[in-house]
Amino acid sequence: MTDGVPDVDLDTVRREGLLPTRGADPAPHDGTGRVSLSFTVLDPDPARTARREVRVPPGVTVFDSASWNGIAIDSTCGGHGTCHKCKVRVEGSSPITRHDVKTFTREQLDDGWRLACLVNATRDLAVDVPPLTTRPKAATVGVGRQVILRPAIQKRYVELGEPTLADQRPDLTRLLDAIDDLEPQPDLHVLRRLPAVLRQADFKVTAVVVDEALIDIEPGDTTGTQYAIAFDLGTTTVVATLLDVATGTPVAVASMLNRQQPFGGDVITRISATMLDPDTLHRLQRAAAETLSMLATQVCREGEVDPSHVYEVALAGNATMTALALGIEPEPLGVAPFVMAVAHPPVVLADELGLALHPRARAALFPALGAYVGGDIVAGMLATGMDRDKRTRLMIDVGTNCEIVLSDGDRIVSTAAPAGPAFEGGAIRCGMRAAEGAIEVVKLGGSLEPVELGVIGDVEPKGLCGSGLVDAVAELVRVGLIDGSGRYVPDEVAPSVAPSLADRLTRIGDERVFVLHRPDPDADPVDCVVLSQRDVRELQFAKAAISTGWSLLLQELDLEPRDVQQVLMAGSFGSYLSPASAVRIGLVPKLPVLRIVSAGNVAGEGAKMALLSLRERAGATALTEEVTYVELSDRADFNDRFVDQLAFHDGR
Repeated sequence: MTDGVPDVDLDTVRREGLLPTRGADPAPHDGTGRVSLSFTVLDPDPARTARREVRVPPGVTVFDSASWNGIAIDSTCGGHGTCHKCKVRVEGSSPITRHDVKTFTREQLDDGWRLACLVNATRDLAVDVPPLTTRPKAATVGVGRQVILRPAIQKRYVELGEPTLADQRPDLTRLLDAIDDLEPQPDLHVLRRLPAVLRQADFKVTAVVVDEALIDIEPGDTTGTQYAIAFDLGTTTVVATLLDVATGTPVAVASMLNRQQPFGGDVITRISATMLDPDTLHRLQRAAAETLSMLATQVCREGEVDPSHVYEVALAGNATMTALALGIEPEPLGVAPFVMAVAHPPVVLADELGLALHPRARAALFPALGAYVGGDIVAGMLATGMDRDKRTRLMIDVGTNCEIVLSDGDRIVSTAAPAGPAFEGGAIRCGMRAAEGAIEVVKLGGSLEPVELGVIGDVEPKGLCGSGLVDAVAELVRVGLIDGSGRYVPDEVAPSVAPSLADRLTRIGDERVFVLHRPDPDADPVDCVVLSQRDVRELQFAKAAISTGWSLLLQELDLEPRDVQQVLMAGSFGSYLSPASAVRIGLVPKLPVLRIVSAGNVAGEGAKMALLSLRERAGATALTEEVTYVELSDRADFNDRFVDQLAFHDGR
């Protein structure tokens, strides 16, 4: 016991697969439900103070909750409590760590001031975020990762001597002579602008360099204006984050459905569409461009940034999404032997992706490991440091195509499993995306209510999203209304198994369903939000494909499930999945819930890192040489293993 704060059992923390955060005793939680965080981002100008409501799984730190949602909090230590910069005020009682005691006065502690990286959100919280007071040399992104700022975007302000008869150096030579730490190559765009800009600005200008290219010359000193956009180009959802690369902080974040949705909910359907109609490739490319452009416009508007001041973008997407965005024929990706046109896409102009940013802005695209383990997974591995951590770690990016990565600290293997659309609400009777009205949390057999639902937006339930689907099945398995084979128990058995829930087990036509929500007590089941037997089967097949994938990877490295020290649930769906439910249905290895970590949008985090650090960008390329891809489709034991993984276990 130190200063009234209990000491931390670091051996327990390590054993449970958590980052050994100094001075913080992880608050226990059961891995279920959601917590709501209300952020008030303060500003010296009260009119600019912003408020933001977010919902995250329990146990996520306040700092990560903010970072995932584009809310900037000062930090340079990677979330270990050592830089003492991520100061926030939390309303209500919150544990005090040794690092809090070192950082704040007793009056401040009593007023709720804490270090955001050491506050685990295990209940609803209201958080005041002070304005940024520093321009940090390091930016904390990803899951406990620190990036030293060394972006490709560089600006140099110079004041040049005017030409004379005695000094007739060309304008370009005069400019480059004044930039002694860089050797940029000029674009034609620059040469066309250079004479006029120099003379209009009295030879006081800022050179804009991206990587090795001199892309512009701007009048005056604009060195404080350096922006880039990181894109996570998902099959279903696309996320854009506007970054101030001078400070490494997010300015705005936005997401929307991929406008390619009308062509199919998964990559195979979209590839098939291009095979049936050659004109579809152009339409898919245009849809991708529209999606990226709309998001770029939105984040620039919200961040009050002129799009012409965005000089670079990074894009992380799977191999099919990347090919379609570039207008590359995707057919070879969809048929054996599943061959990519290019594993390491070249840097292109952002304009070629349909983005109206700076005319010469560059777009860097992540390399891929294979046809179904693409650049988004490479970005995720970069963000989570899969090649740096010596623990045995499993990363699962749950989606229509589920990518899986396993590392034992020395070797890294990866694969992809065809999970199907169930996790996105597809092929589910009352399925819907994670939008207002979607049931996202289900608890059955409680002491107060037999069915407790968590609904996005706290409105009348309209349907069931992926996390709610997993919760519902896991809870029905737990209370015994679904048996190990995935079938609803017979009607005559239900009252003895779960008497308070048996009346909700009914039929629509010949199909058995469980009623999750009735709009009124006398509503016909067809008008209710229900979970059908077919829905259970869809989830069963999806989870079996995923668990077959990670079990075969464990076999590749001669490991047992109990050897896994940390499971990272990545992607927009995986991050909001209940760890307890994931364990109960067998989606992840049967491990203590504290070993299962919501990793956030790691593909987007990796894209941000590539924009903030050339070293990290090189690290992404190096990962493609270090990771072994395991193809499941040619495994003789895949079908037998898949059948074995279909069963549910109650997890008790």
